[in-house]
Amino acid sequence: MQSITILGATGSIGVSTLDVLARHPDKYRVYALSAHSRVDALAAQCRAFLPARAVVGTADGAARLAALLDGLPIAIAYGEQALCEIAAEADTVMAAIVGAAGLAPTLAAARAGRKILLANKEALVMSGQLFMDAVREHKATLLPIDSEHNAIFQSLPMAYGRAPGACGVAKILLTASGGPFRQRDVATLEHVTPDEACKHPTWTMGRKISVDSATMMNKGLEVIEAHWLFGAPADLIEVVIHPQSVIHSMVSYCDGSVLAQLGNPDMRTPIAHALAYPERIDSGVAQLDITQIGTLQFEKPDFARFPCLALAFEALRAGGTAPALLNAANEVAVQAFLDTRIGFRDIDRIISRVMHENEHGAASSIEAVMAQDARARQAAEHIVAGLSA
Repeated sequence: MQSITILGATGSIGVSTLDVLARHPDKYRVYALSAHSRVDALAAQCRAFLPARAVVGTADGAARLAALLDGLPIAIAYGEQALCEIAAEADTVMAAIVGAAGLAPTLAAARAGRKILLANKEALVMSGQLFMDAVREHKATLLPIDSEHNAIFQSLPMAYGRAPGACGVAKILLTASGGPFRQRDVATLEHVTPDEACKHPTWTMGRKISVDSATMMNKGLEVIEAHWLFGAPADLIEVVIHPQSVIHSMVSYCDGSVLAQLGNPDMRTPIAHALAYPERIDSGVAQLDITQIGTLQFEKPDFARFPCLALAFEALRAGGTAPALLNAANEVAVQAFLDTRIGFRDIDRIISRVMHENEHGAASSIEAVMAQDARARQAAEHIVAGLSA
């Protein structure tokens, strides 16, 4: 019986994880759940799964949650330290907090030697070497949850040791849907609204991730994540637009073979795979009917349409704290766009300015990474203020 902590339980990944867990009460026990501000939703989950602990973002949120769960034997806490505690205490941790806020608890899980199901890209984007060092040093198990990285993981040899050349890997092919603006006239992207950007053609996601998909920054962050997960340099990672989202990613080998993982676009598949690995369990996802797929399309991404993708490759090649600058500027810019303070195309312009107007340092410690993150956010906020004045 595995004990499970879900960081970010009320988000789409957290909800899907609980759906899979509910199908296997003989295998898994929910130990702890967290949410930042969605207290009512977290309370409903706590009543359904009765975790030992629940964590929210603020003291006021904790008081509200305590009132909603009065009489239930659930310990309630708030803040980053509490998140780090529940991440270190369970057998398995679903790391699904969006953004830089997920870094500290995910790192705590690694340092505690836990099995980490990684849905939080930022832990690797911001501090890839530090995080991978912690995983190795403390003998933690790291399994990717992003559908693309999980597909790559399934398409690699089981004994793959982050050494592409040793296993005959020629290229990692990350698929991307292309988002809602794949065919829209580039000139009209200046006038995109937040609601338009959040209408993803395939996946149902939170608003921040939906905007990242529309700019393809989401894919750019995944490129950086793939570099750290699989030990692949930037030149061995290629993004391929595949609008049907049936092939979730591929691995090309030196003998000309290409291995792909296919499935219906439902996050419960990679979640179930990682939970049970190396075994397989029912995810609740319908079997893929290949005869009903019809045509599969593949395209090269247009960097003029998706400059954020080009900026992510640039940050990966620069190394050090450049990816932290990229991520922080993106988070600030996307939120400003969702708040209608800036336009859609201002997002990539702000990121570019922050990256090119601030020095990249060495990612020598978490403190150095977070200091660079703070500087990038301040710089991005300054640019946003100027644009929205």
